[in-house]
Amino acid sequence: MDQFSSLRIGIDGFNLSLPRGTGVATYARNLTYALKFLNHDVDVLYGMDITEKMAPTLREVMFFDRLGGNVQPRSSSPLRPKWWKNTIQDAAGRTAVEVPMTGHVDRRIFVENLPQADRILNVWNLFHRAQAYYRLTGQFLRVNIPDPPAIMHWTYPFPISVNKSLNIYTIHDLVPLRLPTTTADNKKYYYNLIRDICRKQGPICTVSEASRQEINKFFPDSKANTYVAYPSVSDPNKNYTGSEYEKNELHNMFGISAGEYFIFIGALEPKKNIYRLVESFLSYNTSRKLLIVGAAGWKNRPIVRIIKKGVDAGRVVCSDYLPRPVLRFLLKNARALLFPSIAEGFGLPVLEAFQAGIPVMCSAEGGLKEVCGHAALIVDAFDTESIIRGISRMDNDDSLCDSLIKNGTEQAGQFSINKFADGISEMYRNTLRNHT
Repeated sequence: MDQFSSLRIGIDGFNLSLPRGTGVATYARNLTYALKFLNHDVDVLYGMDITEKMAPTLREVMFFDRLGGNVQPRSSSPLRPKWWKNTIQDAAGRTAVEVPMTGHVDRRIFVENLPQADRILNVWNLFHRAQAYYRLTGQFLRVNIPDPPAIMHWTYPFPISVNKSLNIYTIHDLVPLRLPTTTADNKKYYYNLIRDICRKQGPICTVSEASRQEINKFFPDSKANTYVAYPSVSDPNKNYTGSEYEKNELHNMFGISAGEYFIFIGALEPKKNIYRLVESFLSYNTSRKLLIVGAAGWKNRPIVRIIKKGVDAGRVVCSDYLPRPVLRFLLKNARALLFPSIAEGFGLPVLEAFQAGIPVMCSAEGGLKEVCGHAALIVDAFDTESIIRGISRMDNDDSLCDSLIKNGTEQAGQFSINKFADGISEMYRNTLRNHT
């Protein structure tokens, strides 16, 4: 049997534990789908306030309690006895405990947030402790996992490594360094962390050739260890069309009808270019509305103000979060996705729009050009007039929209879950050969 055909693979559950999904959470969830497609055993490592001292059933209850969004307690203040104890334990390394999935807790309301996993593991406050330990010592927090995975695939750069595993770190982009004013990240911390991953830790996975070039440009030490594996979107609700009742309710909730609105999906933050998008939309005269679906991000006061202006004018509709089935239903019934982002490692909303069968207007920044190919209407993300012209064409040119839908459906096939799995498999083979 091929030695790579069936491995135990670990991924982190940091973004998967967030009550409201992120692009990285979608990436992580779909990574588990790809790993199961490849017949690997999958461990997911969380960092909730669950300890080995808890009874197994209580661990399960606490896991779903935290997955539901209940707030975790803060750690102790520096220099207090508990702080010293925790720091000493961090230096010695942490050990994961299994969270049994016995069925005692009704899991049906959590289906959207659960990855495909054979084992759920947890280290008490792992991600918070790792960041604090790295800031204090410049060292990665070491984790012991019983029967450790052959590969620990971190879906985001964390200062953590699993003992006796090959640790792979996904870096989606370097937006905090290339466009520092557009994110709230601590730039010194982020730079040092990425530098140390490139120099001292395991291989790097990224999601586009544009991101690979960006990483290699900032950190030349990474060139030999950076691998591209294009992600996919595999949605179990992809055939969801909505009942007539739901269609009527959505019309009542949002005041929109099928085909009579444009949609934007993403966090309300500067790198998504929402201010310029809304400004352009309000400058253009159309009967269609703009539906914005996204949670509040950082540095968003100007964004909120211009969105409010559009809402007050009856031209913009805003929702901060929607369950995936409802979001997909809204996407399928939109006139087009408008996505003129100024920074994207990949651009999952564009791929989701292709799969949903709607046309896309977007920029060619970052990895978007690789995702779109010739299947989207490209605009200049930094030019309001270009965005206005793009909106006008999506609003009026039915022939263009039909052509983009056809091309988008074909382009989506380039990023199927099978191809994602193939890319991941090839990366694992290469990294295991070169780093073990």
